[in-house]
Amino acid sequence: MLRWLPALLVIALSFALLLIALLISFALLMLGALVKFLTPSARGRTWLARNWLGAFVGNGSWWGLNRLTYLLMHGPRRNIVIEGELDPDKTWLLVCNHQSYADIPLLVDIFGRRIPFTRFFLKQELLWMPVIGMACMALDMPFVKRHSKAAIAANPALRQQDLEVTRKACEKYRQIPVTMVNFLEGTRFTPAKRDAKGSPYRNLLRPKAAGLSFALNAMGDQFAGIVDVTLCYVPSRYGTLGSFLRGQQRDIAVRARVLPVPTDLVGGDYQDDPEFRERFQNWVNALWERKDEELSRLKAEALQGR
Repeated sequence: MLRWLPALLVIALSFALLLIALLISFALLMLGALVKFLTPSARGRTWLARNWLGAFVGNGSWWGLNRLTYLLMHGPRRNIVIEGELDPDKTWLLVCNHQSYADIPLLVDIFGRRIPFTRFFLKQELLWMPVIGMACMALDMPFVKRHSKAAIAANPALRQQDLEVTRKACEKYRQIPVTMVNFLEGTRFTPAKRDAKGSPYRNLLRPKAAGLSFALNAMGDQFAGIVDVTLCYVPSRYGTLGSFLRGQQRDIAVRARVLPVPTDLVGGDYQDDPEFRERFQNWVNALWERKDEELSRLKAEALQGR
């Protein structure tokens, strides 16, 4: 809507509005976290986690302010297709391709109030990062302490210890609905990364199936389903983030489908059971092959629409 302004002004406005949204939401989050910390009742803390931190801050202030920013900078989004029923009162596992730093605010914008506020499995080292660690701890995100391959090779029992610690951290999610997000590629896609890593896909990096297996083993019985999301940005010489800040991503294509949790793939030993690992990888590869084909089609449609 404000794309008629000079590009540098649009970029500055986009960045400023997104930063303001983040700072306001962070202040509200810290206020809620303080009240939660001082609340002696377990029921009261659960209520605050669900209604203040999740609904009021996550899917409230941050979602609303991001939504307003997107409408001002891009206009109404019009290329979204969601197959299946979503429920904000259930827990979901969201799987998505990773293309830009803008992916997370976009996912919050698109799915806010359709599903619970997003959480991530985080490395324990992030706990000590200023601001980020505080916010993630306030949202009860599970911090995963994973032992090195060398340590596990010397003591295989450590692998099960990692899983049990994560399961314990996720027990609180039995009281509140959440959406756990997993970017299977592990990093943002670029053609250079694709070629360097020898990815067999045209539009995606090779998926890291072990992380998804870990998530299903830790919380599989809590998930109502898997939300398989494909993001396809409008091609631009400014890149995905640059074009997003310039207000050029009104027609970003979003495709999502709700899948059942593959119960036969929950609880298996991905590391030490070759037969299970092959079955799990085949399932993930099928997801990724379909996503790669869909991205090729969506990119062709975007180029034709220019």
